[in-house]
Amino acid sequence: MGQFRIDSYVVDTLMPDLVLHDHQPSAFLVYLQLWYRSTAGRGRVRMSHQDVADATGLSKSAVQAAMRTLARRRLIRATRDSSTAVPQYAVLRPWKR
Repeated sequence: MGQFRIDSYVVDTLMPDLVLHDHQPSAFLVYLQLWYRSTAGRGRVRMSHQDVADATGLSKSAVQAAMRTLARRRLIRATRDSSTAVPQYAVLRPWKR
């Protein structure tokens, strides 16, 4: 098994912001899962809400709420090939400008 690295900003700033300020620890877990699956934040990942729920242990509705929070905060960008297609997520790192 390889190593998984995250920016210190994610733990020092983003985690308390999502968990304490937004009261959404699920958003932090979903962000970490998407980052991990997207090759450490450098790519895109195609996962359904159910796939993310299974990977994190969260309910599907908690994942949906987390996705809304992450999109609103511009931490992820979702694109779809069609309205019923599984979304492809880009994990954004706005602190890396």
